[in-house]
Amino acid sequence: MDVKGLNAMGDAEFAAALAGLWEHSPWIVTTTATARPFDSRDELSIAMWVAVQTATREMQLALLRAHPDLAGKLARAGALTADSTNEQSSLGLDRLTDDEYAAFTAMNDAYRERFGFPFIICVRDNTKASIRDSFERRLAHSPEAELQIALDEVRKIAEYRLQDRVTE
Repeated sequence: MDVKGLNAMGDAEFAAALAGLWEHSPWIVTTTATARPFDSRDELSIAMWVAVQTATREMQLALLRAHPDLAGKLARAGALTADSTNEQSSLGLDRLTDDEYAAFTAMNDAYRERFGFPFIICVRDNTKASIRDSFERRLAHSPEAELQIALDEVRKIAEYRLQDRVTE
């Protein structure tokens, strides 16, 4: 679909067409629908990001908490969204050895305990090794700094998903 087609849709169609861009957080797309028409995919992306940035802290935390753990139990159970499944499987995170799975579980648990939301990273921009390095580096951040980093990573994920679905 293209931006012109999105602009012509009713609110429900618009929301359905962009469902899943922001993991289990449809409020971002529905909030953005009122800002139409958009001249470009970039303008749409910016409008969605503004919705996230101007949301309450609780809404931002809910957005982060809607994301699954990387290579976590949901992934092993096949219970991720189609987008998350494709992204995680692209790095083989769905095919970890038992030792790798245990290491990811320990890192996920430590991160969630420290920050109160799952570790989020744009898998498309990383490797298994860079993800492990990021886990270690980001655990040293302050909660406020990490909140912004996690939101930035969610934005990258949503941007790739938008590029996959919407043409100029």
